[in-house]
Amino acid sequence: MSTPDLAPRRTFGGVVAVWVLAAIAGVLIGLFAPAGWRAQWVSVALGGCVIVSFAVQLWYGRSQAFIQRMALSTLGALVVLGVITMGFGLAALVSG
Repeated sequence: MSTPDLAPRRTFGGVVAVWVLAAIAGVLIGLFAPAGWRAQWVSVALGGCVIVSFAVQLWYGRSQAFIQRMALSTLGALVVLGVITMGFGLAALVSG
């Protein structure tokens, strides 16, 4: 039997932190990676976001809705990286 948390920590901040990390990584990849290597680096960034998401959610120490928070973090990072990659791809089409 476990005792309920009197003031549980908010867990949505960890989800948003992973999204912000994905946005920063996506912009850095778009600015510094050669055009031929961007897709590979975006895959590496998404893998890093998954690992950071695990670390953040385990740091919270709450087992309730762990899978949902992990899924939300990872899916959000995927969407953020996809939108940023799409923006850089459209910019390459327009300029080239």
